[in-house]
Amino acid sequence: MLSLRPNCECCDRDLSPESLEARICTFECTFCADCADNRLGGVCPGCSGELVRRPVRPAAKLARFPASTARVVKNHGACAA
Repeated sequence: MLSLRPNCECCDRDLSPESLEARICTFECTFCADCADNRLGGVCPGCSGELVRRPVRPAAKLARFPASTARVVKNHGACAA
């Protein structure tokens, strides 16, 4: 089950569980659409996998299976400010 991480690993932008701006790779590295498209070119800097829109968990399921609250921020070369 997806953990639905709460932030972009690159810029630390908040990404709510229902956000259509969240992008993930197959290892669930999580980025905002801006970083995924403009900084990373649609490719995960960790695994070189494709970044795609994260699915939205239905509200009824979100209540039973809540999103993660653990924030992850990594210093990927492409994300360095």
